[in-house]
Amino acid sequence: MNSRSREDEWAALMRRAMDGDGAAYRRFLTDVTPHLRAMARRRCAAFGVPAGEAEDVVQDVLLAIHLKRGTWDRDRPIGPWLSAIVRNKLIDNLRRRGRPGEVPIEDVMDTLAAEEDTTAHDLADAGRLLDRLKEPQRGIVRAISLEGADVRETAARLRMTENAVRVALHRALKTLAALYRSESREDD
Repeated sequence: MNSRSREDEWAALMRRAMDGDGAAYRRFLTDVTPHLRAMARRRCAAFGVPAGEAEDVVQDVLLAIHLKRGTWDRDRPIGPWLSAIVRNKLIDNLRRRGRPGEVPIEDVMDTLAAEEDTTAHDLADAGRLLDRLKEPQRGIVRAISLEGADVRETAARLRMTENAVRVALHRALKTLAALYRSESREDD
């Protein structure tokens, strides 16, 4: 089974679980735990965290999934949602240990690409928010998140270092998140 069909199956199980199917929820947790464990081990190794800490991260992730399962958008892929939870719980673990919790942009690149089935309304909203960014941040977000360019080619096109592109992208995404949150509050 490829990762896309596996994630589709997990998403179907989670949808049923959110509708009250306890057996589907148990199966979801059973099926997803080995993937979460492997992801936690990889990320712990990347940050020099002892392998034994990975299981603590997995337990934190499983608890977060249980407590926050209502935050998953049924219409979105479940993989990026799970990945974000693992990333956040690893950062929490690093902070508890007194280490800064920074995640390389490469770890979240898959979650930045625009979905192929976005609606015209979604694209208009994204465009409106992007227009509020200054250059070169606007161009970097458009190239990487919307056009699917990688950091290297974006850096070459903009005559910037790859590191500068990563920093600008990170800052732009933080700005976009703040803009989105402020607009969401205004809509309430």
